[in-house]
Amino acid sequence: MRKVELRMKEQEKYDVIKELVEHQGNKNRASKKLGISRRQVDRLIIIYKEKGKSGFVHGNRSRKPSSTLDQSISEDIITLYKNKYYDFNFNHFKEFLEKEENIKVSYKYIYNTLTKEGILSPKARRKTKRQFAKQRLLQEKKINLAMSEKQIDEIVNHEVALEDSHPRGEKPKYFGEIIEQDGSIHLWFGKKKTCLHLAIDKATSTIVGAWFDKQETLNGYYHVLYQILTNFGIPYKFFTDNRTVFNYMSLNPDKRTSEKDVLTQYGYACKQLGIALETSSASQAKGLIERTNGTFQGRLVQELRLKNITNIDEANQYLTEVFVPDFNKKFALDYKKFPTVFEHSPTQEVINYTLAVLTPRKIDNGNSIKYYGNYYQPYLDNKLICFLPKTECLVIKAFNGDLLVTIDEKVYELRKLQRNTSVSKEFDEIVPVKERKKYIPPMTHPWKIEYFKKQLKKAHTDHVYA
Repeated sequence: MRKVELRMKEQEKYDVIKELVEHQGNKNRASKKLGISRRQVDRLIIIYKEKGKSGFVHGNRSRKPSSTLDQSISEDIITLYKNKYYDFNFNHFKEFLEKEENIKVSYKYIYNTLTKEGILSPKARRKTKRQFAKQRLLQEKKINLAMSEKQIDEIVNHEVALEDSHPRGEKPKYFGEIIEQDGSIHLWFGKKKTCLHLAIDKATSTIVGAWFDKQETLNGYYHVLYQILTNFGIPYKFFTDNRTVFNYMSLNPDKRTSEKDVLTQYGYACKQLGIALETSSASQAKGLIERTNGTFQGRLVQELRLKNITNIDEANQYLTEVFVPDFNKKFALDYKKFPTVFEHSPTQEVINYTLAVLTPRKIDNGNSIKYYGNYYQPYLDNKLICFLPKTECLVIKAFNGDLLVTIDEKVYELRKLQRNTSVSKEFDEIVPVKERKKYIPPMTHPWKIEYFKKQLKKAHTDHVYA
């Protein structure tokens, strides 16, 4: 005969009804003791007389709910996470299970399945990490319940590293009022670290620009600004780092190069567009972009790995065409529902010559300007223009790579001086080619050499460094 085991409440009902039947006790007293009606007591008496102890076992005992998932699904989830999605946070993992693996389960099911297996989410909170560490240390018998809470806390806190906190602040009212920017150097793809230049609107949490470069550079921030100007317009203010990339100054004045001086170059472009530029050395002051960088590191790295992307061009294409639109759809507010302070987008020509790198140079004895190892000469209307040696000038490298130079408040085209001529008048048949006239912008930009030098000095004199 099979032994019947009752749970605590079932055993209590059985004992009371058994006592009632065998000693003909008071039914009202039994109903009050069990917290059930008199009618229910009569039913339990009938069950006791017909089935005995086994009648008090709940009918759903050992019966799986209709919504119970197959055990093989749990095993598949654990295997997929360990082998393929090992660095995904659980919510991101849930999305890819549904999208890529056709497994549709709840977040709670994934969380319970993985934590029972001893897997903790990379984005788990500090409290969860402590509890998880405490359970692990109990299993490993490094701590025991006989210890005081203070002793246990000391051991657990030693096992789990504390994270920096980012205090929450108020968000601005308007879309485009404050754009936070930052560069995040990380092993995003491949085997070398690269820098993700990111810009996010503080009011709506919309990613307005993103670009990969080998390091945190002016080129990366110019590409982000190009995206903002093209897609949205001119914002009111940028809020960014107070690090070397934005306030470059070499200790040796003779070795300072204005091409690397992002504070001046980027600030110069912002001033032309009427954009305020504010920097801060405190990461807590720009918590939104810091947390967004963490979210990107917890999602973008894994997606680039799944797509087998290992070079910067493919990464930028996936970033701008796929990841950022999906990210904004999932996490950002609809910026179209917010009042905006973005001004209308400038023309492509204005953007091209505003996002320029300006470099002071001097004309040499051969009427040439040396720039990045090559020699260039100034032209106007396809005619070579000559100047006295040591004449100061300002070389302008436009966003699309075109080179111009300003001398005496005039803008000239720069043409590269080849080492050898491409055609010989004596031996080659010369086919006349009509040279295309190159567009030379008017002197509307503040491209005067003295004005630029004044801005170069003022940018560092007025700036407060970290």
